[in-house]
Amino acid sequence: MAKVKSKQFKFSYDQEGDVLDISLDKAKSAISKEVSEDVFVRLDETTQEVLGFMILNFQKRSNNLKSRSIPISAHFELSKAF
Repeated sequence: MAKVKSKQFKFSYDQEGDVLDISLDKAKSAISKEVSEDVFVRLDETTQEVLGFMILNFQKRSNNLKSRSIPISAHFELSKAF
């Protein structure tokens, strides 16, 4: 199973391409796997660590996102700085 290490999430949206990108780490060599229609998870090729997610056609399908799920389990904690 892929793991998510302690990271700060970075969100970016490409309006022209209608792509939401969620990055958990600096750019690295990665493989992408489609986990749901137009939803991809990016994994480190060696460690299988989750590096981020990408949602295609985000604006077009944003009304339907509540019914979508991504099969991920993770542990989250608030940092002391929060």
